[in-house]
Amino acid sequence: MPSLKSHVVSFVLRHSRKQAFSSPENLQRWIAYARKTEDHRPPASLHQRFDITTRSVGGFPVYDIAPKAGERKRILYLHGGAYVFQITSYHWGLIAEMANRLGFGITVPIYPIAPEHDFHAMFGMVGEVYRQMLEEAEAEDIIFMGDSAGGNMAVVLTMMAAEDALPLPSRHVLISPGLDMSLANPEVFEAERNDPWLGISGGMEAVRLYSAGIDRSDWHISPLYGDLSVLPKTLLLTGSHDLLSPDNLIFAQKARAAGVEIEVVYEEGMFHVWPLVDMPEARRARDSIVTFLAGEPQTRRAEAGWWLQGQIAT
Repeated sequence: MPSLKSHVVSFVLRHSRKQAFSSPENLQRWIAYARKTEDHRPPASLHQRFDITTRSVGGFPVYDIAPKAGERKRILYLHGGAYVFQITSYHWGLIAEMANRLGFGITVPIYPIAPEHDFHAMFGMVGEVYRQMLEEAEAEDIIFMGDSAGGNMAVVLTMMAAEDALPLPSRHVLISPGLDMSLANPEVFEAERNDPWLGISGGMEAVRLYSAGIDRSDWHISPLYGDLSVLPKTLLLTGSHDLLSPDNLIFAQKARAAGVEIEVVYEEGMFHVWPLVDMPEARRARDSIVTFLAGEPQTRRAEAGWWLQGQIAT
């Protein structure tokens, strides 16, 4: 049963953030307001806890959290925000916990976002970040992690790297990723009614703003239609009250059929990117990520609505 806090968060989302995705006009208004308040810098508390350096790639900031002594593994974290919103304190909270529990180095590109920039600028920048990571670490030590739009970017970036014959990352962690922007699956329209956050109309406007005219069914925009066989071992986290969930489950089935080793965490009653919010379900999700990446013992297992180890809810 979903926690009381998750119900409170769902209520707040439905009466606030949901408005941003209710229409193209509303999304545009939220973007304009966000530009006045967004701050991509890590909170001061993170600087007190971690060794964080800043550099520039293509004129955009990249933050690097140094690994613990002797640790070789690196995470490339691609934040969500519908390709139009900046990284938030919620993202930094998750990043900080992963840095603390895993000890891996974490690279966080503040990539160019729409409508000021488009697909080509985004992937030009994050592609260069990955190439630079490959100069300092072996691909087998690199993990792509992303939430929402960032989950989409992680998959597309791997596919683009494969196309360029670059070494590929060893693992993916995808949190509520957007993997099919074509609206080909009618189940997403039913799922929208249960989603307290996302809406199709505003979501399609976000896709229009960043996609640079590329067809929505092209794998560069909807990686569900790309060559899934190139993907590494993957952990996918999705919730029953997320309009992206039906496509997430199809992706998992197709990836497994393509030979990808994929584990799915499907949480009943959970909304979009719930692992970013401090509540019991998020703590379970974060445990699953740490277990997947480092083998830390799972502290909470047989919970209602919990599927792991490659199971897919039906």
